[in-house]
Amino acid sequence: MDKVLKIGLIGCGAIGKDHCRRIIEKVPGATVVAVASNTAKSADDLAAKYGIRSFGSDCNGLIADPEVEAVVITSIDSTHHDYVMEVLKHEKWCFCEKPLSQNAADCEEIIARELEIGKRLVQVGFMRRYDRGYAEMKRIIDSGEIGAPLLIKACHRNVSQGPGFQTENGITNVAIHELDICRWLLGDEYEDAQCVRVRQSANSTKGYDNPQVVLLRTKKGCFIDVEVQVADGYGYDIQCEVVCENGTVKLPDPYAVVRRSRPAGWDSLKPAECMPIMTDWKERFIEAYDIELCAWVDSVNKGKLTGPSAWDGYVACVAGDALNASRGTSQFLKVQTIEKPELYC
Repeated sequence: MDKVLKIGLIGCGAIGKDHCRRIIEKVPGATVVAVASNTAKSADDLAAKYGIRSFGSDCNGLIADPEVEAVVITSIDSTHHDYVMEVLKHEKWCFCEKPLSQNAADCEEIIARELEIGKRLVQVGFMRRYDRGYAEMKRIIDSGEIGAPLLIKACHRNVSQGPGFQTENGITNVAIHELDICRWLLGDEYEDAQCVRVRQSANSTKGYDNPQVVLLRTKKGCFIDVEVQVADGYGYDIQCEVVCENGTVKLPDPYAVVRRSRPAGWDSLKPAECMPIMTDWKERFIEAYDIELCAWVDSVNKGKLTGPSAWDGYVACVAGDALNASRGTSQFLKVQTIEKPELYC
């Protein structure tokens, strides 16, 4: 009989519930055997749905349990570092949703612990690397078919945000996906970064900046411009275009029916094109999440992680720290990392 990886899941909110369903129903070679959450009732309800164990709010108890071979962390951002460190204390496999931590120093502590163990045990949930559109863009760029990349124009737009959202979260929780995917697409490292406040949307009524513009320059001279809207009022809209020497490569829109028509009573107008916009991140990247967790389980069962590492989580965090520190200064700030350990090369 093939090995089945026994996973414990921490965090039973929207993405935690979705990952639990995904692992149990769609991921070969793995199952969820236990759940825990900061809110015990959330864990109890999810456990009852699938007939598995609930540790209530005892997340460290779940991590330490001998039956649990690997841990998936989908709890709130501020808890990620402590739970990852607890998993590493027991030297178990760990999949941590982004961000790895909320500051670079905590990421360095995670890296130091992995270096002590001498093995990569942590993967960070940068699922866009598993999206077919981004993967094809990466293939074209790496092939050199349209020359070297020069700049990236991208945007990340969300419908709205919940209570407690802050301006800095627009970088550390939202734009962090762009901080990872742009670096991955280019195969390059960041030199410096600046966050610019622009004219604010009427949807910005809750005390946070919206939109913001993220500017990054890489060590090879590429320029990156990312529009970040955390409350656009219309949909979940992700766009990315890489301009190369001899052409461009652009992220395709999600598969959807395209309608071309003339608005009623406006016969003189050219045909209009209409494409539905998704409103939910789970819907937009549902396939990428499936591919991501299947790949993670496969690599764990083979004994060697191949996905985004603790180093990748750290670099995104360092870039995010520089962006947040630059806000209001009108200056590019250096993205300064520690020397990259051989373990992550």
